[in-house]
Amino acid sequence: MITRTTQWPAPAKLNLFLYITGRRSDGYHELQTLFQFLDHSDTLTITANDSDRITLSPAIDGVKTEDNLIYRAADALRQRTGIQAGADIHINKILPMGGGLGGGSSDAATTLVALNYLWQTNLSTDELATLGLALGADVPVFVRGISAFAEGVGEQLQPAAPEEKWYLVVKPEVNIATVDIFTHPGLKRDSEKRSLNALLAGVYENDCEKIVRSLHPEVDKALSWLLEYAPSRLTGTGACVFAEFSTPEAANAALNKLPDWLQGFVAKGVNTSPLLTALFAHSTDCQ
Repeated sequence: MITRTTQWPAPAKLNLFLYITGRRSDGYHELQTLFQFLDHSDTLTITANDSDRITLSPAIDGVKTEDNLIYRAADALRQRTGIQAGADIHINKILPMGGGLGGGSSDAATTLVALNYLWQTNLSTDELATLGLALGADVPVFVRGISAFAEGVGEQLQPAAPEEKWYLVVKPEVNIATVDIFTHPGLKRDSEKRSLNALLAGVYENDCEKIVRSLHPEVDKALSWLLEYAPSRLTGTGACVFAEFSTPEAANAALNKLPDWLQGFVAKGVNTSPLLTALFAHSTDCQ
């Protein structure tokens, strides 16, 4: 076991496009989406120990420790491997909750990857991804750490390398429950299935955007503002929206004009997750 205190990023993701191609008999939706990471992350500070206890700080109001995805990820790894070990985990949370950036899933994935390394449980990436899928459909892409084209309910992943652009990401003052969007009767559910090459060559869209804009005027207003500066759209089911730029200067120029009713940040899209980079760095340090 590696007992020194280490820090690990839990990066945001964007859905560069999102198409809903059908609905299964179990109620889940068939998707085609393109995930790309951002160099903008929560940070988990983790100290492994032999206490057999998982402690989390700071506490989240209204969320029991046992219900937190970080705790559930750590406990799932212990149950899967049978290891009797513990960890003290502190999170510096900067990714907005309910924003469509994958923050909770990313935190869970980082917990799995970091503790697999620190506890030296030696599960493969495939095994960690399988564990992660039980925690959430987006967890495996964060575990694998490579930008990906996803199909099925999001679990069928194919590595992809979209252009690494700069993004202005904006969070309107609204939280959106994914279930409310996917159960909406007006949601488009019949987009044509296309090959990745065909999708990459087309105009990127998000089938959830029309419904989200109709239900949440704050999102509609934010997107209308962003569209004055660059191609812009919703990520996931929102509430975050983003505009793409070719240079950081252009993205920051738009950020500097952000009205006071919006909060945002500039980040670069990256096809190798900062988590994967951190795992390599930690592994190298121990050699």
